[in-house]
Amino acid sequence: MISISSNLNIMIKAAEKASKSVIRDFGEIEKLQVSKKGPRDFVTKTDKNVEKILIEELNKTKKNYSFLSEEIGEINNKDKDNIWIIDPIDGTTNFLHGIPHFAICIALESNKEIISGLIFDPIKDEMFFAEKNKGAFLNNQRLRVSNKNSIEECLFSSNHEGVKFSDLNMRYSGCAALDLAYVSSGRLDGFFHNNINLWDVAAGALLVKEAGGIVNEINQFHKNFINIRASSSTINDQMLKSLKNF
Repeated sequence: MISISSNLNIMIKAAEKASKSVIRDFGEIEKLQVSKKGPRDFVTKTDKNVEKILIEELNKTKKNYSFLSEEIGEINNKDKDNIWIIDPIDGTTNFLHGIPHFAICIALESNKEIISGLIFDPIKDEMFFAEKNKGAFLNNQRLRVSNKNSIEECLFSSNHEGVKFSDLNMRYSGCAALDLAYVSSGRLDGFFHNNINLWDVAAGALLVKEAGGIVNEINQFHKNFINIRASSSTINDQMLKSLKNF
C-alpha cells in the first residue's frame, strides 16, 4: 500500500467530490451541442462550480493555506507559503465540444516549490498523483517515463504553435495537464509549450520529475508565460536540440 501525505489525501478527496458534478454536466453537453446558443455559458458555470467545490473541500482542513486558481485568481490567506494551485477543468474546449479528454488539476506549492500534484481524468477514471521524493502513480500503480532513445520512435505533444513549429512526431490533445501525465506514464515521450500558465503545468511537472523524467525549471515567481519542456531523460537532449529556436 502506498503511503500518502494528509495533504495529498485531501486533494484526492476534493477532486473525487468535484468530479461528480463534472461527469453529470458532461452528460448534459451533448444536448447543448445542437442548440443555437451552444454550451459555452453552461461550461463556464461548470468551471466555476468545480472551483467552488475544490476550494471548499481544501479549506476544510487547511483553513490558512492560500489559493491560486484559473477562474478566481489569487486568494491570500494567513499562510502565504503554502498555496493550493487549481485548474478546475483543464481542457475546457474539449469539454465544451463533448470530447472526453479533460482533467481536474490540483498542486500544492510550499515555500516556492511544488511538493504534491494531482491530475484526475474523471471520464476515464484515471487519477495521476505525485509527491516530492515519493514517486508518481496512476491509480496506485507506480509510473515511469519511457526509455526509448531513438527520437524517430517517440511521440510528443504540444499546442497548436508547437505542432506547427516542430517536425517531431506530434499529437495535439488540447489538455496540457493530461499531456504531462501521459509523459509521466510513458504514453508520450515529451511535451513542450510556450506561454502556458502555472495551474496548467504545476501538477504535471512534478509527475514527470517523480517518474524519472526531466522538466526545465519552471520559474515559480511567474504565474503566466511559462515555457515548459518535459520529457523522458533518455530523449531530453535530442528534444531540446530540435526545439532550440522555438
